[in-house]
Amino acid sequence: MHGVSESGSGVVYDVFSPPSVAGGKCVAVFAEAGGDLQARAAACGAPLSVFLHEVTPTSVSVRVFTPTREKEESDSASIAALHGAQARGLNADFADVISGDSVAPAQFCGGEWLLNQGVVSVQDVQADLSSLHLPATGAVHTASTARPNLVIEVPTLDALDAFQPDLGTISRVNEATGTSGLVLYTRQAPAEGPQRRADVSFRCFGPLRGFLEDAASSNMLACLTGVLLRRRLLNPDENLLRAAQRCPGHPALLTVQYAGPQDAVWVGGKARPAEVGA
Repeated sequence: MHGVSESGSGVVYDVFSPPSVAGGKCVAVFAEAGGDLQARAAACGAPLSVFLHEVTPTSVSVRVFTPTREKEESDSASIAALHGAQARGLNADFADVISGDSVAPAQFCGGEWLLNQGVVSVQDVQADLSSLHLPATGAVHTASTARPNLVIEVPTLDALDAFQPDLGTISRVNEATGTSGLVLYTRQAPAEGPQRRADVSFRCFGPLRGFLEDAASSNMLACLTGVLLRRRLLNPDENLLRAAQRCPGHPALLTVQYAGPQDAVWVGGKARPAEVGA
């Protein structure tokens, strides 16, 4: 038998995980926000815990914690909270996620919640990338909705998967280009498996933001989408993009809704209660 994985009084969600594959982000959703929230988050064991402070038909107010500290906001926690709040009175197709002073507009589309990432600003850039030891590079841009990312095209999926990140090297390249994150991407997708129908494959790195590689990066994917729009590589007759994030051991599948280069980009995906054997 299998059942829903619970941690304390929280339900654990797999966020952005491809179908039938472990990956993405693990988030515990707690239906009420009483007591010592930091202690509850530490005890539950999940990398992220989100507490539903207040749920209305059109909004959910949350607090987000790692096992050691409170976070101001988190896209994966927001996606999990929205799915959890649907069982507690949230019933609109458009809603706001309120976390501290942050308000993130969200929309429910095709069974997935997508978050508004804002309008992406994109610029061409010339940079010395030799220290990254990439086999070849295509277009290079900086892209930002708030924090700037260096976005680099690599020729193949094999090249993307083979890249070995080094904290110091990536940090120095970011510092030299005035960016704080690195996105590598290719327009190839895996030939088999749950990511095989993706329109783009990518990996995200951020030593200057406190992590080496992220498993599911909504805002950095929004920046990549801005680059693809700038390069006119997206079908103008469609408005959805499927993206395969290829962090080794933690694959993720994300959805993007886009329009034109001057329009906001929305990013999200699936969140399902994690199952455990019984």
